[in-house]
Amino acid sequence: MTATAIATAGGPPLFLTDHDVGELHNWKDAIEALRAAYAAPIDDAMVPPRSMARGDGVWLRGLSAISSGGHMGCKLIAASTRARRASYLISLFDQQTMELAALIDGNQITAIRTAATAAVAVDALAPRRPLRVAMIGSGFEARSQLKALHAARDIASVAVFSPTPASRQRFASDFQRLLGIEVVAADTAQQAIEGADVIVCAARSRDESPVLRGEWLRPGATVVSIGSTLPEQREVDADVIRRAGLIVADMVDEVAHDTGDMLAAAREGVDFGGKLHSLSDLIGGRLPPRGANDIAVYKSVGSALQDVVTAEMLLKRARVAGLGTLLPVSIAPVQK
Repeated sequence: MTATAIATAGGPPLFLTDHDVGELHNWKDAIEALRAAYAAPIDDAMVPPRSMARGDGVWLRGLSAISSGGHMGCKLIAASTRARRASYLISLFDQQTMELAALIDGNQITAIRTAATAAVAVDALAPRRPLRVAMIGSGFEARSQLKALHAARDIASVAVFSPTPASRQRFASDFQRLLGIEVVAADTAQQAIEGADVIVCAARSRDESPVLRGEWLRPGATVVSIGSTLPEQREVDADVIRRAGLIVADMVDEVAHDTGDMLAAAREGVDFGGKLHSLSDLIGGRLPPRGANDIAVYKSVGSALQDVVTAEMLLKRARVAGLGTLLPVSIAPVQK
């Protein structure tokens, strides 16, 4: 069968640089876009498992998804372990015309979508009051997580722990000034989580030993775990999984079978299958109400749906703001 180029009505595709993404990003818009995406029905076929091609010290990962927002897309991550370099590219295609709508530098989008999706989960899980938040970690991911959470909910206070005293003190000083609330640096992770409603884990130890232990948790706590996404990585211990009354995952199968925390819990005999549910079921209102004393865990490995929905939000804002670069040429959809 020959392929014939067909005329389409859309304009040229838009290219958004990393700088453009930083200018266009808005936490509230990202959170609302992701909340709407997870409230809609999500078929497994819409968000297939990621793929990875490996070479000698290099790899290329692909994540694809179809959004309810009118686009389908793919994030490609090209990385060299030898050179310690990576590039991120997100493509968006119009579902009606099959036209290439945008190419977007995905560097910042990974942190944006991870933090914004966690904020959606916390907003659904945590008690309806100003939240006492504990941060384990003080790096880039931790900063994004707290900014997103602050955009979604009122925060009463923050305590932060990370292994380097100067880093956690700098985090506390920066966010006390930014948020205008009490932010304190704690000497230990256990001290940081005392009395917390929400505990955000955004750091792993160098030896991959858990940074959060279940014995420290009080009834009713909500735990966010975003740092352990591979079988060899650890962030929370098996007792966190054992004590949890509800575990919510953005990608249920990957969380259950490909993350070190869940694999370790399974080896220790923790049966979590009956309490592991999808984020879409939580946001879509298809789960029974959480008990006031139940410990809830949101465990994330990241999803192409989050990338595509966040990219859609940025594209919409770029068109309104007149930002980005219109590409002089594009690929042409073909009749087949």
